[in-house]
Amino acid sequence: MKSLTVLDLLDLDLKEHNALELKCLAGRKGLVREITVPELNRPGLPLNGFYENFAEQRIQLVGRGEYAFLEKLFKERETDSVEKLFTYTIPCCIFSHNLQPHKYFLEIAEKSHTPVLITSLTSSEISVRLIRLLSNYFAPQQTVHGVLVEVAGSGVLIQGDSGVGKSETALELIERGHRLVADDAVVIRCISGNNLIGSGTNKVIGHHMEIRGLGIINISHIFGVGAIRDEKQIDFVVQLEEWDSSQIYDRIGSHETTTDILGVKVPYLKIPVKPGRNIPIIIETAALNERLKQKGQYSAREFNKNIIQWLESENARKVYLENYNNKQDIK
Repeated sequence: MKSLTVLDLLDLDLKEHNALELKCLAGRKGLVREITVPELNRPGLPLNGFYENFAEQRIQLVGRGEYAFLEKLFKERETDSVEKLFTYTIPCCIFSHNLQPHKYFLEIAEKSHTPVLITSLTSSEISVRLIRLLSNYFAPQQTVHGVLVEVAGSGVLIQGDSGVGKSETALELIERGHRLVADDAVVIRCISGNNLIGSGTNKVIGHHMEIRGLGIINISHIFGVGAIRDEKQIDFVVQLEEWDSSQIYDRIGSHETTTDILGVKVPYLKIPVKPGRNIPIIIETAALNERLKQKGQYSAREFNKNIIQWLESENARKVYLENYNNKQDIK
């Protein structure tokens, strides 16, 4: 099972709206404890003495309500439920709003090697940021061979056999103003069960490309930082393959084809490659067409509908003319 330690949580270099602003007040020997689930727990019931089904594997978040109750317990010297809290191997306790834990609370935490952290963020804000971070960290993921580019706002995963021209196609798309996310190896994470986010395996080398005959190139240096991005939602998959005259390729596009990635169905397009076909423009058009589909406009379906209406009108006109001619012959 994937996990990270409390120390990892403290060491994360998060900026702006992702920053956790955490500081450790006690229990530093327990910073190696692992966080194994992307969920939080508010320990109101346990502090009141109810420990049945206590979620000890979760981070314990103490807000103003729990803090006021703790102060009451310490004032009345009823600390049994607090002491029992630290008999469980909880990952850590986090106090929001810069609330300073009671001295005795810190002493118990220190003895049990349980990290006690503090943040200036509100309970709701630290909850949102932590859940977002942990959900991303624990999200199911897989690494696939291909190139991920952002084309007209859509994330396009280009796959195919080695040497079919994936990187060259992506390079021309970048030259046309689109952006590279990752080349060769793409890490895909499934967020919230239905959102596929793709990124490179390494931020240092992620925006480099290997072009046969040219070597390794740095996209951000050549085309500028506007030609790259760190991650992107995958909207559809393009499979490049050598043209096979024995195969029948879709020429209408009325049937929606999908592929499965981490249990999520993603639109799938197979494009045959041969000399004379401008693959980047085809992919660019496919991306625009996919955006139209997301808005409820299906070109192939509308084409079929118009053809059917035209055929029906033609048939109706023929029937009318035949009936009219028959009547004229009788007269």
